[in-house]
Amino acid sequence: MFLWQYLTLLLLIPVQICKALPEQRCAEFTDLNLGHAFIGTSLTIRLLLHTRDNPSCGTLMSHTNLSAHPQFNLSRPTTFIIHGYRPTGSPPIWVHNATELLLARNDINVIVVDWNRGATNMNYFTAVENTRKAADNLTTFIEKMQEHGASLSSIHMIGVSLGAHISGFIGAKLNGSIGRITALDPAGPQFTGTPPEDRLDSTDAQFVDVLHTDIDALGYRKPLGHIDFYANGGTDQPGCPKTIFSGGSYFKCDHQRSVLLYLDSVNQTCASKAIPCSSYEDFLDGNCLNCESFGAAGCPVFGYDVTEWKDVLLRLGQTTTYFTTNAKSPFCMTDYMVDVMIWNMDVRWGYITVKLHSNGVEAVATIDHKAAEFKRYTETRLFAQFDKDILSVKEVSLKFSTGNVFKPKYKLRVLRIRLTHLGRKDRPLCRYDVLLKENKEVTFRPIPCEESNF
Repeated sequence: MFLWQYLTLLLLIPVQICKALPEQRCAEFTDLNLGHAFIGTSLTIRLLLHTRDNPSCGTLMSHTNLSAHPQFNLSRPTTFIIHGYRPTGSPPIWVHNATELLLARNDINVIVVDWNRGATNMNYFTAVENTRKAADNLTTFIEKMQEHGASLSSIHMIGVSLGAHISGFIGAKLNGSIGRITALDPAGPQFTGTPPEDRLDSTDAQFVDVLHTDIDALGYRKPLGHIDFYANGGTDQPGCPKTIFSGGSYFKCDHQRSVLLYLDSVNQTCASKAIPCSSYEDFLDGNCLNCESFGAAGCPVFGYDVTEWKDVLLRLGQTTTYFTTNAKSPFCMTDYMVDVMIWNMDVRWGYITVKLHSNGVEAVATIDHKAAEFKRYTETRLFAQFDKDILSVKEVSLKFSTGNVFKPKYKLRVLRIRLTHLGRKDRPLCRYDVLLKENKEVTFRPIPCEESNF
């Protein structure tokens, strides 16, 4: 009897597994290849729902029968993620991470908009044409959500590249009633120079925040939102290839960096303070550090949590901001003001590298966007951005360079150097009477500045 029962159980197990598979199977993002890109694809919209009940397992949604998805709770806010052009047909590698990070932050519905069939095409212009069709499809779906009780104010659209403009088209069709559109390096080609109705603009949602990382190639150069962030000036991103010999990464690294920066902000890895300024040059010169117009909250922080500044940003009107980043996560940098006074008789021009040390940890800031002018008994103010924050600075290293290879080496006789942390109200650190020989690093222990010096 026991053997018969055992054999019966073995026969039943495969049947039970086979029956369970369809119920447990996750809806995956459409995976295509170069062959599809060469042939071309026709637009198909697939909506993959993720909630905290299934953060890593998507549910393929019906466009018309919302009641078929009991886990789709319309009383919760809904975030749509819309990707961009896919010239190779492969799924975006960041989608799963984005979904899980967003759900970790809030109990929301996350809908990944899979329009890979339509975005995958060697003919970029065809993909651009499909953005309008995709927007029409998604608008109808959101209207269906609204009929079932969803609030448009609780909808957040995160659009990448072409996806940013799709978000804008949807928002325009819904008369700007969507709560928020986040545009990650909106596509520039075929949209630059077009009127607002043919691209994303600030009237497409109640709040539009935009990140620019590739304005000299694949991204859109001019401001588009209530607040526009230009990471590293919006052009060359740290750590991205500088020459075409690096292959495909040379073309897409700057553009894709927008997603990585934003996900860092969702993950609260660290916060990048964004400085409102008229130009990147003025930002690097430290001419735009006054954030009084934002009240007690100070300058806005880039990314997911910028909505904390929403009211003041809407009052101020369009705001253009800048911030710098590291080459990899954590991307945020730490801002200092470095004041240098020399006692050389002659004017010196050059660059300063500062290192902060504490218990084996080192933070570096190289101020080299242009040569600084150092005059006798005149304070030269330098805006320094360090790759990490040092809570208790034990030592400071300085190096002076001119960049002149063939000219005589100069010395910079520093009467006083003062370092002021711009994110904390720490007492500034000083050092007096330091001799810097060109390209020779000098290390010393700083002391708290005298009261009269700050």
